[in-house]
Order: sequence, then C-alpha cells, then structure tokens
Amino acid sequence: MEDSVNAPSLSKAGEAAAGLKVAANGTHVNGETSRWTPPSWTTKPIKQDVIYEDRAAVSKALAKLERCPPIVTPTEICKLKERLRDVALGKAFLLQGGDCAELFDYCNSDMIESKIKLLLQMSLVLIYGAGKPVVRIARMAGQFAKPRSSPTEQYNGRTITAFRGDNINGYDPEERAPDPSRLVSAYFHSAATSNYIRASLSSGIADLHSPLDWELGHVKEEGIKAKYETIVNSITESLRFMKTVGADSAASSLETVELYTSHEGLLLEYEQSLTRQLKSPPSPHQPQGLTNGTHSSPQEETKQYYNTSAHFLWIGDRTRQPHGAHIEYFRGIANPIGLKIGPSMPASEIVPLLDILNPTYEIGKITLITRYGASAISTLLPAHISAIQASLHNGTVIWQCDPMHGNTRSTPTGVKTRHFESILSEVSDAMRIHKEMGSYLGGVHLELTGEAVTECVGGSEG
Repeated sequence: MEDSVNAPSLSKAGEAAAGLKVAANGTHVNGETSRWTPPSWTTKPIKQDVIYEDRAAVSKALAKLERCPPIVTPTEICKLKERLRDVALGKAFLLQGGDCAELFDYCNSDMIESKIKLLLQMSLVLIYGAGKPVVRIARMAGQFAKPRSSPTEQYNGRTITAFRGDNINGYDPEERAPDPSRLVSAYFHSAATSNYIRASLSSGIADLHSPLDWELGHVKEEGIKAKYETIVNSITESLRFMKTVGADSAASSLETVELYTSHEGLLLEYEQSLTRQLKSPPSPHQPQGLTNGTHSSPQEETKQYYNTSAHFLWIGDRTRQPHGAHIEYFRGIANPIGLKIGPSMPASEIVPLLDILNPTYEIGKITLITRYGASAISTLLPAHISAIQASLHNGTVIWQCDPMHGNTRSTPTGVKTRHFESILSEVSDAMRIHKEMGSYLGGVHLELTGEAVTECVGGSEG
C-alpha cells in the first residue's frame, strides 16, 4: 500500500510521451502546432525512435524523471551561452570532445578524470598556440544513446534488436529489448558523473600550476611529447614570474576551469522529462531598463524552458528533418544547441532550419557541426558557408569541424577505425576554406578517450 501512495504521478505532458512510446510502430501523427510546449514533438514524425512493450513501465520511469532535480542549472547554461557568444564573434575557440557513446561502466573516478585531463591538455595547447580563450564542452554525463543505420542486426542466425546504448538496452544479445528503467539509470549515472566533474575541478585537477600532472601516457612519439613539455615549461616559468611579483595572488582562474557537459538529444521522452520552466538569470545583452539613458530599472523576471540534463545538446545528422520531432523539440529550449551537417544536407535546407531553431538570431545559439570526410569537405563546405553568409544568420552561428564521423573506415576484419592523417586533413581544409571565404572556424568536435585504446591509426601513437 505504501508504494502505491508514494508512487509519483505522471504529468499530462509525460502521458503524451508515454503513450507514444508504446505505439504499434514508429509512425507518428502529423500535426501542425504553432505554439511550442515540451510534448509538442509528439505530434511530429520521428526518426531513430524507441518503442517499448510496457506502457506502465514507461509511465513509471518518466514520472520518476519528472520528479528528479535538474542535473545542470539555468545559471550554468546561460554562462555557457555567454562563452559561446564570444566564440561566434571570433573571440574564443570551442573544444568539444568525449566518448562516441558512454557506458554506465564509464561512471568511475579514473575514467572521468582521464577524460578531463585529456581535454585540459588539448585546451592548454590551443590556448598557447592560438592566443585565445578556449571553451571546453565534454561529451560526457549523458552521451549514452547511439543512432543506428538499422534497428536490427544478425546474431547466430537470428535477427535481434541492435544495441542502441546503455540508456535503451543491453549489449548482451539477451538484453536487447528496450527497457524504460534504463532511462532512470541514465539519469543517475549522468548526475554522478556531473557531480564528480564539479568536485574534481573544485579540488584542483585543473590547476595550471601543475599541468604535468595531467600525464602523457597515451603519447608514444618523443617529439610530440617534447613539444608539449616545452609549452608547459614556458607556462610554468611565466607563472613563477607572476608569483614573484605578486601578480597571481588573486588569480583563482589559474586553479580551475569551466567544463560543460553535452550529449546528442536523441531520446525525446527523456529530454522532455528533464525540461523545466525556470527563472532565467539576467543577461548582459538584454536591456536593463529605459534606453534613453535617464535611468534603468531591474530586469523583469522571465522564465524559459531549459533542458536540465546537460548544458549543450545537439541534433544528429539522422534526426534533423525540418518538420520532424527533434527539430520541433529543440526549437523550444533555451539551451545552446548544435546541428550536425553532413554530405546529405543540401545547402538550401540550412537557413530554413536555422529560421526554426533560432528565429531571433541570437548570437552563439547554434553551433553548426560539419562532418563531411576529408575527401568531401572541399566540395561541400563552401556552399554551406555561402548559404549562411547570404542570410540574416550570418555572424550568429559557430562553425565547428567534426573530423571523426566522416572519416570512419572498416578494416578487412570489420573493425572500424580512422586514420589520423584524414582527421588532420579535414581540420586543415576547414580552417583554409573558412579563411578564404571570410568565415571563422570556431571549434572542433572530437571523439576521444583517456583510455589506452586504438580507434585511430597514426598520430602520436604511431
């Protein structure tokens, strides 16, 4: 009796999502909705959908998520928006990286720390070389779901559901049925990871006085290791001088950094459950009072819908249909968002998508994450840049190069890998093309890990 009394009830919005997730198939009702609400995506056709068997289990999981506290706050989200505004204006550079897809087992201190340290190392080199601040966003604390080209695969002569990520089903062939309780597990693993990231940063893991503590165990080539150590020694000498003259006594920024979290917003029932209407912190780019200069008044309190599962979310290349469910959901949240752009994106579709996602032309709101492949970027990127430059969105977007997904190759044994030369080539071509066209490459989006694995051939690993 006690369980039934205390069982959380599901909101009407949650009921709309729960009802959708146990449909006989993935076909959704087309509905034209001008007013956005968190569940308005349920009226649109959807790609990469997950269908569960048990309506009661779905309702129970979503009701639990609706009662859970936010993982991130509007203040943190808006701080990131300010940083991304600087990136869009060419004043900073965006470094985003992490696992292709997290597993629940990755939620442990060693693996979290190793990825933090790797991002710190990369950002240190970027800051030193480019002379600009670096905005760090981790593909962590929620990057569980995997989009698939096929919902099924063959195993021992039978057809089974493909592994879609730890928040959907298990890797074991006997655990492939989608399980809604994994949505709740995903929340708690994300919250624990976010909590440990914050604790590590506040405890000095990013202290610039000890950059060699970040380790270089993954680097085998002595020349690259020596170059990094030269940069570190130069910074250390500068810090020693600052300390000598008393210039670093109040420099707390030398002891920690800002690190934000992100993931692909694939499972909309999960994202909706963590979307909350919350008070927005004051923005320095919004008017604070009268514009005639005579006096100002406090900014009126406003509330917006924030996705509180992560600071930054992106729309995948497979789910960016202009009239689809994912675009409908993303158009209503206040978070900064990314949009993957691949070879299948016609230049004519980019601006209409931005009109939906950023109708107010907010600077830094949208990050365009390009993923063409080294052999195709020179053909495709110029047309996409031209489309933006000819629109009202020119100067508002961040261009970010993802040199990973377009350069995946399979070995004769079926193992997927990438050649470092292809990755470097796509980044170099992106920088060149943006410069030639009067544009600005504002960031890179990388799959990376601090573990001793080989997903790329070449580079510092040889």
